[in-house]
Amino acid sequence: MVPTLAIMEWVLGVGAGLVVAAAVAFAIRERRSAARSQHAVELLRQSAEGLQEHVRSLDEDRSTMGNVLSSMEEGVVLVGPTGRVRLSNPAAERLLATRHLMMSGLLPMAFQEAARKAAAGVAADAVEVETGSPSRWARATAIPVGDDGSVLLVVRDVTEAKRLEAVRRDFVANASHELKTPAASIQAAGETIRSAARDDPSVIPRFAEQLEREAFRLSRIVSDLLDLSRLETGDEIDEEVRLDQVVKEERDRFEESAREGGLTLSMDLASVPSVRGSARDLSLLVRNLVDNAIRYTRPGGRVDVSLSGEGEEVVLSVADTGVGIPTRELPRIFERFYRVDRARSRETGGTGLGLSIAKHVIENHGGTVNVTSELGRGTCFEVRLPAVVT
Repeated sequence: MVPTLAIMEWVLGVGAGLVVAAAVAFAIRERRSAARSQHAVELLRQSAEGLQEHVRSLDEDRSTMGNVLSSMEEGVVLVGPTGRVRLSNPAAERLLATRHLMMSGLLPMAFQEAARKAAAGVAADAVEVETGSPSRWARATAIPVGDDGSVLLVVRDVTEAKRLEAVRRDFVANASHELKTPAASIQAAGETIRSAARDDPSVIPRFAEQLEREAFRLSRIVSDLLDLSRLETGDEIDEEVRLDQVVKEERDRFEESAREGGLTLSMDLASVPSVRGSARDLSLLVRNLVDNAIRYTRPGGRVDVSLSGEGEEVVLSVADTGVGIPTRELPRIFERFYRVDRARSRETGGTGLGLSIAKHVIENHGGTVNVTSELGRGTCFEVRLPAVVT
């Protein structure tokens, strides 16, 4: 028989083992539970961070979209299927001169109609309307968005484009007219000389002189057109030019023109710093300003040309006692082919391009021009060009 004491020891040992095993099992379960809880907490933390990052991304996208829409020159209006304006940018509010929450409040009415057609699925052409005060031209395009009847209205300011188109049309028309006049005179003179050679040779010198005069005029127009075209596309501005030397080189020709016109020509040419530019183009500038002053000053008048340095600028002044320019005409005098006095310009052989050429030369050299005039008392052109700083 096994002693009772031994049995009890064995029982106690087994019980203790079971207790230890149970304790170990419980600890393992607790550790696993804690691990699962910690893992769940980590997943929640990662989800929260992902959600926050997504919200930040949405905010950045919304901010970026807002910045893009705010910086756009085109107006953008998004109209929902109920006619409610869901979105509009500052350019749209400026171009439409209004801010409405409903499409029915959009003006001009032509834009409303374009939006309704787009919402109905009807293809519509772009609409151009003159609107606002001061008057401007706006062009709108309505585009269906999605299948719910929403419409995107894009509005552009086309005032400058229409102005440039008008300038182009006027230029073509004026150039054609200016070239046609001497060409017709040359043709007529040529035909007359041909017939006079047989019937009346004595008139040939007179018509030959007319032929030469009109051919010279035609040549001047073509030359000015070529100069203007070159200046409009930009030119190399890489020389250091002494403007006083440029004027001195043109002095003899100016004095001869003034003498033929019965005018007094005065030149006050101080030694001035160099300007960076093109000697050829600066000669065009001086020539056109002085020729213009001589052409529009009647016999007995005077033309004063002066050159000086003021700070970091070289100042060229051309003043005359001529016919003057009406105040309302001053903004237009640099337009191509524009003439204040067409009859006198034709009489003196002007092409109507001289001041436009002068303005382009000034702008290409980074300068400015100021014009003051009094009708019947004369005009003064003051040109300021940046000097070369040494």
